[in-house]
Amino acid sequence: MKKIIFMGRSECGKTSLTQAMRGEKVTYKKTQYINNFDVIIDTPGEYAENHFLARALALYAYEADVVGFLLSATEPYSLYSPNCVSAANREVIGIVTKIDEENANPERAERWLRLAGCKTVYHVCSKTGEGVSAILEHLKEEGDVLPWEEDEKQQKQQKTTKKQQKPNKNA
Repeated sequence: MKKIIFMGRSECGKTSLTQAMRGEKVTYKKTQYINNFDVIIDTPGEYAENHFLARALALYAYEADVVGFLLSATEPYSLYSPNCVSAANREVIGIVTKIDEENANPERAERWLRLAGCKTVYHVCSKTGEGVSAILEHLKEEGDVLPWEEDEKQQKQQKTTKKQQKPNKNA
């Protein structure tokens, strides 16, 4: 899997998305420092909101293959300036979070992410898991097997085994 770093302001859903992508129960947890997991780097929102701390995001981005700009569908403004993606030396994708919230405007958030320069934008709800599999598919590399693919493979093997175990009545 390609490694992704999540960037965005406080409470935009970075940690919730991290939990959803890792198959964990989604619970609110304030990220106090950079959490470097196997294929996800979860960052505190304050790092994106404060230009002194933003330097750390630039450094950690070197450890990732993909940068994920998160923007909540409930945001009244965008944290990202127009065409800021052009300064990145990594692929940058946009992720619209909280699409299920009251007063959510995912289309506006997507427009802002595209204005920032994100060519690929995903809409997700970490609570329900909607859109999470699409991000995992995006990060998938040749030879990677995603959890649901493993389940399908096991089901096919079980069906094949059952067919082979049935006695042939015509024999």
